[in-house]
Amino acid sequence: MFFVSEISTKKPSGELTKLQEKVYESLSELEIDFERVDTEEAITMQDCISINEKLNMNMVKTLFLCNRKKTEFYLFITTGQKAFKSKEFSKALDISRVSFAPAELMQEKLGTKIGAATVFSSILDNNKEINIVFDSDVLKEEYYGCSDGVTTSYMKLKTEDIVEKYLPYTKHVYKEIEL
Repeated sequence: MFFVSEISTKKPSGELTKLQEKVYESLSELEIDFERVDTEEAITMQDCISINEKLNMNMVKTLFLCNRKKTEFYLFITTGQKAFKSKEFSKALDISRVSFAPAELMQEKLGTKIGAATVFSSILDNNKEINIVFDSDVLKEEYYGCSDGVTTSYMKLKTEDIVEKYLPYTKHVYKEIEL
């Protein structure tokens, strides 16, 4: 059985990553409410089923993508059930074909490892190198479920707080596509 803690409305205790520190500082500053759980390491969407049940929401799937030259970066947020099709994504944005960014770029640009990509990483992107792209189906949901930057801590927030408060706070403008 996959371990999921009881729900908390406070930041995790113990040592936090640089990204997690910034996430919880900004959520407090912006007065954004959240619920969160600690888990065993969750990497796949299958791992997220128990998290979804505990928090009564659907986890988003966040993919870190780049062009062949690794000069253009995209954080694509879609629903957990949708398969990613590079051709459709690229066509929707009218860009060259993209692929998954390598793990070392994920760590460098997002401050996370594979499995923990999150919209919260936009707070580390001071040069605005990362294009934030939402699948329109995600924006229709009342709640937004995601990692706080590690693969053992997951959150539930209002989707409108992400797009109307958090992203403007990080000075990122998002694009919406329909796939």
